[in-house]
Amino acid sequence: MNQETRNCPACGKTVKGRADKKFCDDYCRNNYNNQLNSDGSNYVRNVNNILRRNRRILEETMEGVEKATARTKAELAKKGYRFDYFTSIFTNKENETYYYCYEYGLKEVGVDKCIIVRNKTQKLAGTGNRD
Repeated sequence: MNQETRNCPACGKTVKGRADKKFCDDYCRNNYNNQLNSDGSNYVRNVNNILRRNRRILEETMEGVEKATARTKAELAKKGYRFDYFTSIFTNKENETYYYCYEYGLKEVGVDKCIIVRNKTQKLAGTGNRD
């Protein structure tokens, strides 16, 4: 019987076993997929970290609050909130713009105030980075 030799894409060793087996062992399979699925650039990883931090700050700010709360921009900035990173923008009928970080929205009021809301039904309509 003529068998074609297959090599493991992670380490190059000969793969033995079933005809559809791609990797020599679980370690190589996991290592290969982890490298393939890792954030290829620091930029993507950094943006994701900023978005997670922003969401966590808004979540902590809304703790114990049912609908909305007001904070100063300085308070949020002191906690590390980055106003130029968000996941979507929503403009309501009153032409008020909310910058969402996942399910938490932030509406700027005046120069240094903002209103924070939680919308459990917020759809991921778009993403943005306000420069």
